[in-house]
Amino acid sequence: MNAPSPSDLLFATAERTLLAPFDLDPARLDSVFGRIFTHQVDFADLYFQHTRTESWTLEEGIVKSGSFSIDQGVGVRAVSGEKTAFAYCDDITLPALLSAADATRAIARQGGTGATRIDTRRPGRALYGPEDPVDSLGDADKVALLERVEALARARDPRVRQVVVGLAGEYDVVLVVRSDGVLGADVRPLVRLSVQVIAEQDGRREQGSSGGGGRFGYGYFSEERLRDYAHRAVDQAIVNLSARPAPAGSFTVVLGPGWPGILLHEAIGHGLEGDFNRKGTSAFSGRVGERVAAPGVTVVDDGTLSERRGSLNIDDEANPTQCTTLIEDGVLRGYLQDSLNARLMGVASTGNGRRESYACAPMPRMTNTYMRNGDRDPAEIIASVHNGIYAANFGGGQVDIVSGKFVFTASEAYLIENGRLGHPIRGATIIGNGPDALTRVAMVGNDLSLDAGVGTCGKEGQSVPVGVGQPTLRIDGLTVGGTQD
Repeated sequence: MNAPSPSDLLFATAERTLLAPFDLDPARLDSVFGRIFTHQVDFADLYFQHTRTESWTLEEGIVKSGSFSIDQGVGVRAVSGEKTAFAYCDDITLPALLSAADATRAIARQGGTGATRIDTRRPGRALYGPEDPVDSLGDADKVALLERVEALARARDPRVRQVVVGLAGEYDVVLVVRSDGVLGADVRPLVRLSVQVIAEQDGRREQGSSGGGGRFGYGYFSEERLRDYAHRAVDQAIVNLSARPAPAGSFTVVLGPGWPGILLHEAIGHGLEGDFNRKGTSAFSGRVGERVAAPGVTVVDDGTLSERRGSLNIDDEANPTQCTTLIEDGVLRGYLQDSLNARLMGVASTGNGRRESYACAPMPRMTNTYMRNGDRDPAEIIASVHNGIYAANFGGGQVDIVSGKFVFTASEAYLIENGRLGHPIRGATIIGNGPDALTRVAMVGNDLSLDAGVGTCGKEGQSVPVGVGQPTLRIDGLTVGGTQD
């Protein structure tokens, strides 16, 4: 007897969770599309979802907050030309589905096109296991894990005054049913652990943070990994205790590997999403084939990386995710596309149709976006800078999609003096323009690193998990906003 394939297991889980309890099957779902297609519609889909989530927060040695929720429902979408009608319900029954289908017909043209027949299962990948993180560890063990992180942080340095540890897990089962007869299923685990530390010395307080996660169970958080998170958070806070006010002016800025790729994500990633470019509102609109970055700059969005936070076996339209080259050696090659924008722009979908939940319509979104390696040693890059700033880590930031202007605050940064790292600085704000900054990249390191698995991206009120990354970068002539004591 042949063992079931990963794809068969995904479909079995999705149908057992989302269809069987409500006496639904593909044949009965045909009638939902039949209701939509009594008028002329180009495309329609159903997005079934069942999600279990939990979160725990430990502060001052006590579990201060915790939550657990189960959410399930189905989103119904109909597309006619550039118009989209969307309805959703948390009642997964045939009458509720038919009612939602009726609500989507408002955009349809007169004249039916007939019903569909659901008969094609989209093969799935196995980028991550289908385990349920929520059930992968007992409640007492989850609390013990939080307490262990706090103990490791406090033992790192006596100046630690406060430690806040957060743990979150999610088990997400989705089934996508499309009017072209295609079905797609996925089972998506997701975990995240975060550590925030406040240290005090001579009346001055500074903070540090760390953490990580991805698409697996809580077993990922080994003793070694917990120690690394705790120590990184404490070390960042201690460094900031001795930091001096950041200078202001135009500087050569060296960005460290890994999480500083969030600047890349925000400053240019959103500007490369298909909807903004179809509407002509991005700084990159109409520029495919043009040089938009310095030679050596190659940027990709890759939803196929194993167990990464931003990865998906299929996107939320049942299209397979892929590695999409956006910028190659400085030249713009394309945009991130969902099905709707791809059709309207006359190109293929890149598997980037994503939605926060069944209650949201999909749109083109990033998955894991990063810059590929260059050929420079990181030490060589720092040594090349006479007077500049090294940004090792970033906090929050903002970007304007139309202009590409961005503002980011460095949570850990240092002066570079005569080719060497100098004293730490605080309050450094990096200001620039995404398309312009790409042309100012002077050196690209060979130390590509992805973030630890903590990223969340917001767009039009929807949030989705993402990944970022980059090697060490030297960017000339960026504006730095400083601080004053």
